[in-house]
Amino acid sequence: MLGVASVDRWANPPFEPWIPEEFWPQSIYPEAKSVVVIGLPISLPVLETSPSIWYRELYRTVNILLDQYTYRLSNLLSEKGYPSVFVPRDGYADVKTLLKNPVAFFSHRHAAYLAGLGSFGVNNVLLTTKFGPRVRFGSIFTAAELPSDPVMKEELCTRCMRCVRMCPAHALDERDYPEGLTDKSACAAHSAELNRRGISPCGVCIKVCPVGEDRELYGRMDASIYAKGEGASALQRAWEHVQSYGVL
Repeated sequence: MLGVASVDRWANPPFEPWIPEEFWPQSIYPEAKSVVVIGLPISLPVLETSPSIWYRELYRTVNILLDQYTYRLSNLLSEKGYPSVFVPRDGYADVKTLLKNPVAFFSHRHAAYLAGLGSFGVNNVLLTTKFGPRVRFGSIFTAAELPSDPVMKEELCTRCMRCVRMCPAHALDERDYPEGLTDKSACAAHSAELNRRGISPCGVCIKVCPVGEDRELYGRMDASIYAKGEGASALQRAWEHVQSYGVL
């Protein structure tokens, strides 16, 4: 996925409360005129095994690719005469850091929203038409004045509340974003425990979300398959197999 947003969009909040000015791209890189956002999908069948070593490695792979792609693209823009810098996909050291201060120095999901790539869901992440919330984003700050993509007007969230009910950390709220903000401390504490076992991140709230064309591709239109107590199935046995190995 690819989208572009003028930095002026950060100064015109689409909803309240909005991001403090110190987190705007032009505050971090004053030369910035545009933000280019790319998104890479998280493969649903791998995510379905979460928390697992398989999903952990997929997450790492996508993160590495995001950093590589945004780094190379920022250098290409710089070579063309438009000073540009990439922004790392995670602006923090590790999950232990989030326990002390659960905020990164830049929000890729808000950048993706302003670049027209999706709309926010009850789970506080960006939902996209193609992949639902199963996308990781990376950004480039550039001095190039690029045409912005239109912000998505459609609300993709169905308010099924699966993410709220199935969150193992009880970190989500039924209210719409941004009123129902995530309990970041609870989410970080759960992630820290999974990290201790070698199977972070969690991924449940994006796994159970019914939004996304990828569900049709993989034949997962019925998101109730993730509910416990639905009886054994070939899928559930497969997930349990993966979850039983490679963990502490």
